[in-house]
Amino acid sequence: MKWRNELTAWLLMISGLGTIVLLMGSTFYVVLVQSIGYFNLSGDSQFSLEYWQNVLQDPVLHGALIYSVKVSILGAFGAVLLSYPLALWLRQPLVAKEGIVAVLRAPMFIPGLVAAFLFINIIAYHGVINELLLALRVIDQPLRMQNDDFGWGVVILQIWKNLPFALILVGGSVNAIRTDVLDAASNLGASRWRCFRDVIFPLTLPAVQVSLILIFIGALGDFAFFSVAGPRNTYSLARLMQATAMEYGEWNNSAVIAVIIMLTAALGTLLIAILLTPLATRKGEVK
Repeated sequence: MKWRNELTAWLLMISGLGTIVLLMGSTFYVVLVQSIGYFNLSGDSQFSLEYWQNVLQDPVLHGALIYSVKVSILGAFGAVLLSYPLALWLRQPLVAKEGIVAVLRAPMFIPGLVAAFLFINIIAYHGVINELLLALRVIDQPLRMQNDDFGWGVVILQIWKNLPFALILVGGSVNAIRTDVLDAASNLGASRWRCFRDVIFPLTLPAVQVSLILIFIGALGDFAFFSVAGPRNTYSLARLMQATAMEYGEWNNSAVIAVIIMLTAALGTLLIAILLTPLATRKGEVK
């Protein structure tokens, strides 16, 4: 009887799980084999590592990789770091708490492209910030903040967009900590910082790890934010992949960049897990 229930459950999952596996598996297969010379749209399809050699030697790829990893790391850590004080604040009884939470989650419902254009209107040469500073006579002429070379505009957008997601995970983990645990730490002489460092932070590390991984992967494939607010002296990996395929017609090279994005995401996930897992499982002596 038990095996029949398990078989029924698997059969019911085939419609959804099977579709996901089929679509993701077929896409990954096409990208992978196209990167080594097959499915060639402009020549003979045969095994070749020439495309990998060409792409890996391209300094444009090196710059795009550094930029994308940099923005992804800063965006992920920035969103998680800002989510902690907000989660601790929302843990307290507040007036109109539901309204505050709704406002904080608003970025989740705003498309990335729309958010990027709104951000440009704020930091543009004649945007809100410059006009306000001019009106207050803080500056004599507008500041150039749009499309900065480092990519701070995109970092800010990534943090703003992903903060609600990080807040849901970290906030849920913070709220799951029993109040008597924190009271016990305070009664034993722990300061607020010590309580956060030795109690709250270790107990919420699993949520932090998941948040960092998911935000890092999402930011690594950013296209909309870079296209509108990103620097003009480099590409993001997603933008470089799109330009290589659509503007230059080099689909095999584009497939190589796609595989590099996936490998970078996998490597970043592995590094985050390696760095954070020991912190969550550390043991200390009872004093």
